[in-house]
Parts: sequence; C-alpha cells; structure tokens
Amino acid sequence: MSGDIMVNITRAADLLEVGANGGGWAAPLGTSSPGDPAVQPLAPWTPLGAISEDGLTQGFDEDSQSFTPWGFTSPIRTTITSSLRTFGLTVWETGRVIVQSLQYRVDATDLTPTAGLTSFAETASPEPDRRAFWFVVLDGDNFQRGFYVPEGEITERSDVAHKQDEIAGFEWTITAYPDASGNTVYHFDRVPETAAYTGS
Repeated sequence: MSGDIMVNITRAADLLEVGANGGGWAAPLGTSSPGDPAVQPLAPWTPLGAISEDGLTQGFDEDSQSFTPWGFTSPIRTTITSSLRTFGLTVWETGRVIVQSLQYRVDATDLTPTAGLTSFAETASPEPDRRAFWFVVLDGDNFQRGFYVPEGEITERSDVAHKQDEIAGFEWTITAYPDASGNTVYHFDRVPETAAYTGS
C-alpha cells in the first residue's frame, strides 16, 4: 500500500573486514602476547615470513549433545561436548629457520649450519611441540585483528610439492590448547566503533 513506512536496514561499510594483509609469529611456550595488532612484535617472537594468498583461516569445530524429554519433539537443553579452535595457513618461506623448526619439530638451535650445511633427522616418535603463536589480520588502518594463542601446536601438515610451476609451501593446521586460565585464544582488535542504534 502506498504511504506504508519502510523499514530502514542499518549497514556500516567500515565494520566489514577484508583480510587484505597479515602475518604470523611464533615464540617459545610461555611468551606473553604482544597485546596490540598495531605494535611490532619483538624477540623472542619470530616472524613466519610470507604466507600464501589464502591468508589465515580461523577454525571452529564444535560438537553438542541435545536432550529431548519423553513426549517432546524438540530438545529442552543442549550441552557443548567439544569445542576446538584452530588456525590454518600455508607458509612459503620454507628456508626460514623458525618455519623449518615448526615443520619438523626440531629446536631452532639444531638448524645452525656448519660450513653452510644444515642437517637434521626426523624422529619416528615425535613428541608434543607446543609454542606460542601471534597472528595479525589487517584491512588497511581501518580494521586490525590480533589473535594470541598461548599454547598452540601444529596438528596437521599437508604434503609438500616440489615442482617447477609451484612454490613449495608448508600447509599447517594449528590447534589451540587451554592455558593455565582455561583460555585457548585471546583477541585484540582495533576496529571502528559501532554507532549507537537509533531505530533509523
């Protein structure tokens, strides 16, 4: 009908994120968070170098159990039985010491070259290799996200192709484990403020 009042849909372009750039760092377990995606991480944080154009994937994997009482067709309660946080990325600088250290679960000091030659062996019985991780996602100066993983470990490694028409890369899935406070991931965001809703 003419004269009807239309509903205004609220939208804000500056609250959208396009992960145009970003980086990752690793540090020994127990290293505190840089705390701000606008601040350059310092030692012992070590950069992972170039990351593929696929960027960073923030993974959510949860399972739940629903409880439906006799005589009902809908549950009256749902309990989360598993809640997993992961980060996925492909690092391209496979010659970087920290990258090799993470890929092969060896200490960085074991990768010190002798007469230009680096040598190490891969164990048939790998032990846990937890590190601290810091990831930053940037959308210009408008949108900056930081993810601090105090206890992370590479739990999946994809095959590595060595061929003429492709960059060799290490594709990782990093699982975040709970720290002493029971937290897996800490978020540090610099984003525009959400305008107060006025009903228009």
